[in-house]
Amino acid sequence: MKELTTDARVENIGAVTEFVNGLLRSFGCPLKVQTQLDVVIDEVFGNIAHYAYDTGSGPVTVRVERMEQPPAVLLTFIDRGTPYDPLAKQDPDTSLSAEERKIGGLGIYMVKKMTDAVSYEYRGGQNILTVTKNL
Repeated sequence: MKELTTDARVENIGAVTEFVNGLLRSFGCPLKVQTQLDVVIDEVFGNIAHYAYDTGSGPVTVRVERMEQPPAVLLTFIDRGTPYDPLAKQDPDTSLSAEERKIGGLGIYMVKKMTDAVSYEYRGGQNILTVTKNL
């Protein structure tokens, strides 16, 4: 398990992505999986940067774990921002046009569709979102 802690700022998405991609390459992760996880990082870290901390920014830890059986990568995002469970929101109705759909929820919906499991818990004053992607 490796982790990186940085400020929850949009400009740090690139550094987080590079950190994760370096580990994924060392795992022999297929490019398609890496690309999907890049979208996950952009969506999840971006949401934390925009919404978690009411006044400015705070820390975010991104943890990367490789599981052997079944072969998978776990990405965990941990912040001390406002408690928020993104999985509690109903999935958007993708059969509607963009104009007809309510704003919000499409990013986490994409995360759920591109990964094999997503879980959330609020523990010890922290939001903990874990994404699992099978290799």
